[in-house]
Amino acid sequence: MILGLLLLGPLSVLAFGGLGSAGDWRGASRASAGIAPRPAEAPEAIVQAYAARTIGWRGAFGVHTWIATKRPGADHYVVHHVIGWRALRGGSAVVTQTGDPDFRWFGAAPIQLVDHRGAAAEAMIDQIEAAIASYPWERWYRIWPGPNSNTFTAAIARAVPAMQLDLPANALGKDYLGGWRVVAPMPSGTGWQVSLFGLAGIGLAREEGIEINLLGLSTGFDFNDLALRLPGYGSVPLRRG
Repeated sequence: MILGLLLLGPLSVLAFGGLGSAGDWRGASRASAGIAPRPAEAPEAIVQAYAARTIGWRGAFGVHTWIATKRPGADHYVVHHVIGWRALRGGSAVVTQTGDPDFRWFGAAPIQLVDHRGAAAEAMIDQIEAAIASYPWERWYRIWPGPNSNTFTAAIARAVPAMQLDLPANALGKDYLGGWRVVAPMPSGTGWQVSLFGLAGIGLAREEGIEINLLGLSTGFDFNDLALRLPGYGSVPLRRG
């Protein structure tokens, strides 16, 4: 019964829309959504994170997340994320490339999760790059329960708590800790969680609030933002603005 209730969110998203690309993914847009400033407009250091619905029916369950950085005075952003098919072909799943930080993920418009600027962002960039270099699942990808693209983003966020990255409830894989590790900081670094292989657990943090995970589906309440955390939907604010 509990699992059935948790599935209501993804099933309603699947039924009523809100997904990303519905057609051929090869022709889906990867263009900028116009959220981030152009490098020439913002000479300061920038650290941002984004989430967008995954491709097809899987978008009813989860999002793909990534981190983007720009050093002071740089004329480009650097995007860091995990792409599963690269690991399945025997390569590294971790991708670091220049490009628009706010790109559409195969047609799905992104939402911005954090936006740090100036000296604080500059101090984070070396830490982010060091965390990426030590990411333990570079050549291992599993869509469920992880390690996947959200496992990667969560691992970097835990290593750089100054980001205070509050990943949405539908970032499936964010609670995968790997091996026999069962206790870790929440991705925001503002609290703690217990997680059994990413399949069951509970977390409590200032940014995320309280969140319960069952079979990778997370639900809870965000006291900081006064919002419900629901499977399929992510965050549902209870107040305007």
